[in-house]
Amino acid sequence: MSDFLAALGLVLVFEGLLYGGLPRLAKRMAADVIEMPEGLMRAVGLAVMAVGVFIVWLVRS
Repeated sequence: MSDFLAALGLVLVFEGLLYGGLPRLAKRMAADVIEMPEGLMRAVGLAVMAVGVFIVWLVRS
C-alpha cells in the first residue's frame, strides 16, 4: 500500500509540474487531445501503460 501511495504522490508531482510550471503547454496539449482520434489516443495510452509496467518491473526485480 505504501508503494501505491508513493506512486500516486509522484503522479501528482508531475501533474503539478505541468500545470504549475508550464500552463500554456498544458492548455495546448488539452486542445490537441480533443482533436486526437480515439484510436490514436487509445494506442498512446496503452503504450504509456506498457512503458510504466516495464519501468516498475525493472525497478522491482
